[in-house]
Amino acid sequence: MMGTILILATEAAEEGGFGLNLDIFETNLINLAILVGLLVYFGRKVLGQVLSDRRAKIAQAIQEAENRQKKAAASLAEQQKKLTEAQASAERIRQEAQERASAAQSAIASQAEKDIQRLRETAAADLSSEQERVIAELKQRIAAMAMERAETQLKAQLNESTQQTLIERSIAQLGGH
Repeated sequence: MMGTILILATEAAEEGGFGLNLDIFETNLINLAILVGLLVYFGRKVLGQVLSDRRAKIAQAIQEAENRQKKAAASLAEQQKKLTEAQASAERIRQEAQERASAAQSAIASQAEKDIQRLRETAAADLSSEQERVIAELKQRIAAMAMERAETQLKAQLNESTQQTLIERSIAQLGGH
């Protein structure tokens, strides 16, 4: 249709009537206004469509960016919550470990004290039994030495007649004769 209008306008201008003068140097203001009017009339739909498509794409991109921003903020909040929970858990584990370490230290100290006491008692018992053994051994030696000395003295002091008198006295004490 546009082509038909241009052809008619060109032929009308050649015959001396009203028409379009397509010579760029001879154009006048009316021809320019008609051309701008046609461009606005036909170009408005195309330009409006291009601009509305562009506007829709920009709005969609903004919406997608806002959605991604919301998701990122939610993810950040979730990760911060997990971090806080992990820090609390780590602190709780550290406290429990310290408590167990103190309990173990107390138990070890208590056990060491019991072991020391038991060793002291064992050492005292060993010392006492060793002392008793030594005393018994000394008594045996003293008794053996006393017997040897007594025998030596008796042999030196007893003669045949003294021995006979002792034997007779012993028999008389037993109820014999």
